[in-house]
Parts: sequence; C-alpha cells; structure tokens
Amino acid sequence: MELYQLKRGKILVIGDIILDEYLKGSVSRVSPEAPVPVLKPEGRELRLGGASNVAANVKALGSKVELVGVVGRDETGKELRSLLKDASIKSSLTSSDKTTIHKLRLLAGQQQLLRLDIEQNFDRKEWFSIKKFFSKKLKNFGAVIVSDYGKGTLHDVPFIIQQAKKRDIPVFIDPKGNNFNKYKGAYIITPNYLEFSTEVGGVKNEQDLNTKAKNMIKKLSLQGLLITRGQEGMTLFEKEGSKVNRSDFPTVARDVFDVSGAGDTVIASLAAAQSSGMTLEDSVKLANAAAGIVVGKSGTASPSLLELSFRLNSSDSVLSKTEIKDLVKEAKKDSKKIVFTNGCFDLLHVGHITYLEEAKKLGDRLVVALNSDSSVRKLKGVKRPINKLNERAKQIAALDSVDWVTSFSEDTPLKLIKELEPDVLVKGKDYKVKDIVGSKEVLSQGGQVKTIKLVKGISTSNLIKKIKDLDS
Repeated sequence: MELYQLKRGKILVIGDIILDEYLKGSVSRVSPEAPVPVLKPEGRELRLGGASNVAANVKALGSKVELVGVVGRDETGKELRSLLKDASIKSSLTSSDKTTIHKLRLLAGQQQLLRLDIEQNFDRKEWFSIKKFFSKKLKNFGAVIVSDYGKGTLHDVPFIIQQAKKRDIPVFIDPKGNNFNKYKGAYIITPNYLEFSTEVGGVKNEQDLNTKAKNMIKKLSLQGLLITRGQEGMTLFEKEGSKVNRSDFPTVARDVFDVSGAGDTVIASLAAAQSSGMTLEDSVKLANAAAGIVVGKSGTASPSLLELSFRLNSSDSVLSKTEIKDLVKEAKKDSKKIVFTNGCFDLLHVGHITYLEEAKKLGDRLVVALNSDSSVRKLKGVKRPINKLNERAKQIAALDSVDWVTSFSEDTPLKLIKELEPDVLVKGKDYKVKDIVGSKEVLSQGGQVKTIKLVKGISTSNLIKKIKDLDS
C-alpha cells in the first residue's frame, strides 16, 4: 500500500466542532464535604475534537483538508481557532453568540474522574451561513466528510448530500442519533455496532447482521456500510452491481488505551484513502490500521504516516534508525514509557520469549535492537549467526510483547541508546547493572536499568550443541 498517494486526497469536512480539554492532576484525599476525590490540578491540555479532530486526522495523513462549521465568540472559540491555526488547518467558520461546544475531562493520572459537556444547540441562523461556506467550497474537493455528533450544527444533511452528488463527489458520514434516513444517498456511513444495532432494532446473529446491513444499503441507497466493532475489528458491506458483498477486517490494535476519537480517525482515513485513488477495501484496511494506532494513545489523537507505514508493512524489514527514532519520539509525546533491550536473538527459543515478555511489563513500548550479522560474527565467531538479520527480526517482530525491532552494526548499542534515550534499559540477570552498556547514560537521565531472570539451561549455544550431538 503506497501511502504517498494520500497526498492526492482533497477533503471538505463539515460538522460539529468541539474543543476537547483535559485538566490533569493528582488525588491524595477524599473531600470531607462528600464522598468524592479532591483533584489538585497540575496541567491543562487542549485538543481539537469532533469535526476538527477529523480534519486534524486528514491533515496528519497528508491530504488537503478544509473545515466548515460553527464556533462561539467566547474564549473557548478563540482557543479552538488558535489550535486550528497551529495545526495549519484551513477553515471556514461561522461565528455564533452561543457557546462553543466544549468537553472538559478531569483526570487523576490516566483515570478519568468526570466529563463536563458544555454546549448549546445552534439554530438555523448559523446553518444558513454554514450552507453558504459549504456550497462555495465544494467544487474544490474530491470528497466530503460529515462529522455528525448530534450537537445541532447539521440542520440539513440531505442538502449536503444532494449538493455533493450533483458534482459526483462522494459523501462519507460518521452517523449519530436514531434516524439514519437523513443520510440517504451518501457514499458510505460508518456506525459502530451499537449505533447500527439500535437503528435496525437489534441484531440476533451474524446472519441477521448480513440481512439488516443489506437492507440498510438498499433503503438508504448507499455504496457501502462500514460497521466498527471494537475488539472484533470492522465489517464492510459493499455494493457491487446487484450484489452486496461482506468483508471482515480483524482488529490490529496492539493495546487499547483510550477509544476517544477513534471514529474520527476511521472516517478521516477512509475518505482520504478512497479519494486519493485506493479501492474501498484498501481504504478500510488503512482505516483499520489507523484506528488501531489511535486507541493506543491518550485522548483524541491522529496517527502519523510513519506509524501507519510501520503498522501496514511491519513484517517487511528491520526499522531504520531514523524510523525508530521518530516512532520513539511519537510515543514519548504521548507519555509512553520506552523499554530498550538488545542482543543477537539467534535461533529464537522459549528463553528469549519469556525474557521479552518480562521486559514488556516494565513499560508501554518495547524496542529490541538486534546485532547486525557482522556484529554477531565478531561476538560469536564466523559460523554465526545461524539466521540472517531479516530472519531474526521477522521472528522477534511476530511476538506480541515486541513493538519495534531495529539493528546496530557496532560492537555495542551505546550510540543507539544515547539517541533513543529509553526510560528503561533491560538485560538478563547474568549482567551486573554497572556492567550493562548504556546504564550510566540511562540512569543519568532519570531512567531505570533492570535485569531479568533467565530461563535456566536454555540458550542458543546449548541448542546448537544439542543439534550437533544429534548428528554425531
């Protein structure tokens, strides 16, 4: 899948624009006034939400994007406009005397204590202004995303669909509410399983799902229906001639940290991919991978092209130093703890697997740096490694405990450790902390150096000896 072609996409996003605010702090006591925790604020973070998060996701994928919607003339509206400017997202916004849609989340560490939704439904006065912006801008784009959060911005969705269809521009809709009839004529809609089930009066089993999905496509004159199903992945129903075909896409999420905004990522990725020339099936694969990335991040977020490229092509090769540095940088931005270990990992065995599983428990992302083939020869002799670097990397990358695999050609990984600055450096119990390469550097930066107990009697050298004994 060639991700560079996403630059061809031109997406017009219209819908409910939301400011997501995260007030983070710590809790050390319970209020004497009521049985509730007392939060001591320590930091405030603002992010684009709703339709503006959709636009941010499109932008992150490299496609051209413009946002149409409404914000208030209040301080929240000013902050939202500032975030859009900082993200270089072009927008045509209607100003309103009403409150900007604002979600305030109170967090103790990573635990959400409370969410406050501050909002007022916009009326037709704002809608007339939005319609003008939309009609004026439409001709410059290859796809439209309708981001419907049910907050009152979208008074006439059929108008949006009709105007786009006149120009043969596909409309992608992330639906809300219990009346999908207003989405008739859209190219595709992307309800989650609960939204779909509620709309069709419940789903008994997979056969019932098939029947009701096909009926919805026919009733709403859709080209496609994509149902997001959480841990079960996604199911696409696509109209092809007189038939409706089903395709299932298992989840690719390695871990689930926060599902906030995952629907925004799906609709943004789907539209960007399809409008840039990818098939609908490939577009869903991309959207599935993108969603798998953002649920591993905190709050509303976007996947980077680098993260997507790794997720979609992770089995092809060892990550370069530039790639691994960028991935670690992205993870650190999202407060992920980076664990680093290194070794030859020739002839993968249960000792390796157990060791890496224990290493992963020490943080959020595990980086394994493999000695290059020439480096292994220096350490182990001219007959090693048994498996070439790419073979060893593919085996290690296949383990659930391992996030990223890279390599180094030097005798030690010291240079790589200095560049990555991991939070935790790990080696086996056969090492003393003071003798571990990179320990001084990691400790001086406030990191940790840990040793892990090895599985007794199991090593690559012992395996090779046993194999030789069998042949003798």
